[in-house]
Amino acid sequence: MAKGKDVRVTAILECNSCVRKSVISYYIGGISRYTTQKNCHNKPNRLELKKFCPYCYKHTIHGEIKK
Repeated sequence: MAKGKDVRVTAILECNSCVRKSVISYYIGGISRYTTQKNCHNKPNRLELKKFCPYCYKHTIHGEIKK
């Protein structure tokens, strides 16, 4: 068992299409964000998942951001 470093870390996912459009917060309300966990040994690169964005009102790719 791993006792030293934590293998699983919390990852924050943010909608890529809202960021590209540079959504005005007072017009739409914000940017869609999700939290999830990932295994650092299996997925050392940035995580990208297809999730529903309530601001775009469709399924878009959400990419991992820094904490």
